[in-house]
Amino acid sequence: MAPADPSTLTTTADKAGVRAERLKAYLVTEAERLGFCALAVTAPDTGPEIAERLDRFVELQRHGSMLWLDETRARRADPKTLWPEVGSVIMLAMNYGPDSDPLANLGQRTRANISVYARNRDYHDIIKGRLKELAGKFASRSGGDVKVFVDTAPVMEKPLARSAGLGWIGKHTNLVSRSHGSWLFLASIFTTVELPPDTAEIDHCGSCRACLDACPTNAFPAPYQIDARRCISYLTIENKGPVPEEFRKAIGNRIYGCDDCLAACPWNKYAVTANEAKLIARDDLRSPPLIDFLAMDDAAFRSFFSGSPVKRIGRDRFLRNVLIAAGNSDDPKLVPPCEVLLEDASPLVRGAAVWALMQLTGQDHMQALAGRIGVDPDDDVRAEWHAAVSPASR
Repeated sequence: MAPADPSTLTTTADKAGVRAERLKAYLVTEAERLGFCALAVTAPDTGPEIAERLDRFVELQRHGSMLWLDETRARRADPKTLWPEVGSVIMLAMNYGPDSDPLANLGQRTRANISVYARNRDYHDIIKGRLKELAGKFASRSGGDVKVFVDTAPVMEKPLARSAGLGWIGKHTNLVSRSHGSWLFLASIFTTVELPPDTAEIDHCGSCRACLDACPTNAFPAPYQIDARRCISYLTIENKGPVPEEFRKAIGNRIYGCDDCLAACPWNKYAVTANEAKLIARDDLRSPPLIDFLAMDDAAFRSFFSGSPVKRIGRDRFLRNVLIAAGNSDDPKLVPPCEVLLEDASPLVRGAAVWALMQLTGQDHMQALAGRIGVDPDDDVRAEWHAAVSPASR
């Protein structure tokens, strides 16, 4: 058989390359139409250092109660373990930049502070439909297979976004973009199609440590490292039990998540306000009065936070957070609704109510209340009462 003509092989390779570039250009155009602010491509490889960092994070127990991080380590560390056929990873970003200072109401102790990303619709719901639309059109055009992920599978979005060039991982362990600061949601499309990869972004943090210094609970053992067990976002969202007492004062009025390290980043001077209406804060979630939440039963909670990411933690964890903020408020008007919650059906709520009232009223008042209510059947709640009425707590 005669050898293949080299010129023919080159032409075939060139055609394949041109087609891949056109597919990529199509993705960029369609992604912009669907509301994404950036798209870039990377090879399905996070590198061995990411696996090593993840292993160290878990071995030091810094993941707290997020057991899935340990259970899915192998799949997280290598995209090909998650899907062996993947040829390229398409990383997308959607801007959720706030339209005002996200920390403006931290000093208003009688009002609640909710993380910027949770002040309107759940971003999963917004992004997933658009991502599926983009992936479906790409699959039809390219003939390849696709899988989509929006923070719901063991995918290391931040390292993949860095290697795709969407930004770099800052000292606060979140992605930072030169054009959008720290306010980016990430999503990915895995495809069997091999697309030309983009250039990885380099670190632009320099000697800055604004994010590290801003953390109220010292959750960063070192730059580029986080201990989730000390992070307010973890404590108010992922943590299912009582908030450890050592962090309660530092939480202030943050009732869902925390933006301090993100907001402190100087690169946010280049950030722009989100252009997606469903990501712009609802007026009733910008600076809501704490007292409005203290009387919420489960039905009222579900109705008020319908479509919101806040809904996922449930009414009891939410009330736990609100009660901690109430205890930090110095507002005597919050005493009556907190007293009602001393007899709530949830021990998580009752225990937080004990602590809140102790901060608002003092030990003498708590001793009188203890005599009226009697002995609580829950161990954690009894421990809260003991701390509130014991002479050692004076």
